[in-house]
Amino acid sequence: FLFNVLGTYHISCDFIIVIIVPSLLIALAFFTFLVRYGSDFHLHHQVFKQRKYGDLAGIFWGNLMQGFSMQWWKNKHNGHHAVPNLHNSSLESQDGDPDIDTMPLLAWSLKQAQSFRELNANGKDSTFVKYAIKFQAFTYFPILLLARLSWLNESFKTAYGLGASTENAKLEMEKRGLQYPRLEKIGIALHYSWMLALSSGFGRWSIAYSLMYFFTATCSSGFFLALVFGLGHNGMAVYDATTRPDFWKLQVTTTRNITGGHGIPQFFVDWFCGGLQYQVDHHLFPMMPRNNIVKCHKLVESFCKEWDVEYHEADMWDGTVEVLSHLQNVSDDFLVDMVKDFPAM
Repeated sequence: FLFNVLGTYHISCDFIIVIIVPSLLIALAFFTFLVRYGSDFHLHHQVFKQRKYGDLAGIFWGNLMQGFSMQWWKNKHNGHHAVPNLHNSSLESQDGDPDIDTMPLLAWSLKQAQSFRELNANGKDSTFVKYAIKFQAFTYFPILLLARLSWLNESFKTAYGLGASTENAKLEMEKRGLQYPRLEKIGIALHYSWMLALSSGFGRWSIAYSLMYFFTATCSSGFFLALVFGLGHNGMAVYDATTRPDFWKLQVTTTRNITGGHGIPQFFVDWFCGGLQYQVDHHLFPMMPRNNIVKCHKLVESFCKEWDVEYHEADMWDGTVEVLSHLQNVSDDFLVDMVKDFPAM
């Protein structure tokens, strides 16, 4: 009898570890992935007429459900929408798109790849920068896996006043502070409370297994999100302050819409991207509810054709190839320029 009980217990444990836990991991990753769109809708004020209700919903879906500070997201995302794919004027300035402020890990233009030279007294690239830019087409996806960890860190610091992700965010915090300081802190604290309970199997799993659960779900969710965001803008035109076009052309030429293709059906793209497959249209009209964006898409497309403005669409496979090709082209230009500056003797 005892052996039967132990055998049943062993089978049950195996079933939980092999079947249930991976399923929960996937479910949690996609939950935080899709919930992200809920906060995006509300903080773009697409749902409520009064902004206050949108902000409060953003705290629920952002701070509580995802661990993302509402204030951190608004500062970062508003900057991105204002100047997508625009470089900072210098390393100290904060007049560019924070979403492409990815040096020294990734460079989206030759100018950005060379921007860290001014940090060194000899005016040369550091060894780390040389290798990071050289292999950036290969390290792009591994870096995406760490994106959510970075966002969680910046959100925690913002909510609890432990620092700011950028000088721009620091200035905003000094002038205005948190819009909802108590709710931000409570939301973040409750997020980690339920995440701790879930990741530990409500106290039944070991520390090592719990950490594996947390990091697997967190990194998977971050990867999915960063993949969608990257397809929207990465590999498209990049400008600096002296070459930027007008607002309309800036939004359209730096943005890519995602369609079905290469065996990936359109309904999956619509679900996976959560409305952000119409990234061009979203950038032109960020407060437009997602249920109307399809109608808007047809009008924007015809307008761009009429005025000869480049309007780009690609499926998920071609878009990914474009991103990696762009990174590789920047790497090649960087290496060629480096060889010209330091020729072999």
